Amino acid sequence: MLSHKRLVHSNVKRYYCPYCGMLVKTADDLKCHVRVHTGAKPFSCRHCSESFRWLSTYKSHLLKLHDEGTWFTCHVCQKKFSHKGNLSIHLQRHEGVKLYVCDECPKSFYTRCELKYHQVTHSSVRRYCCGLCGKDFKRSRYVKKHFRKCFDGVVFDDIL
Repeated sequence: MLSHKRLVHSNVKRYYCPYCGMLVKTADDLKCHVRVHTGAKPFSCRHCSESFRWLSTYKSHLLKLHDEGTWFTCHVCQKKFSHKGNLSIHLQRHEGVKLYVCDECPKSFYTRCELKYHQVTHSSVRRYCCGLCGKDFKRSRYVKKHFRKCFDGVVFDDIL
């Protein structure tokens, strides 16, 4: 029970990524995270030549391409999901349950991910920068869109 409380309910992150410095709660979390840097894909499909970095992606592949596994179906709209957790989040939308509330404004969201995405609007931090003009942005998609416009305006002199 103490182990469960420490791992699940604590925000203590004791494991450090040697590649990027990210801190995570468990050794297993670190092992999974390091795959982002190493490119390791330990899950190989037994039906085809595909390999996967994450077990969840591998299971989705087996279900969607090789009809191996079980779909989770919404009883309200019959939409199908390859993961039970995604169905649970989907059902919250039918029920109108928004558990994640912003500390800065009255908005609420269905998932923690949606809340975190929203919270950027309240922050003054701009983590993304155009490599051509130096203008900075809060979201990566904004800098990508800007970069295309900025790149179109660049005049390249003959290099040779």
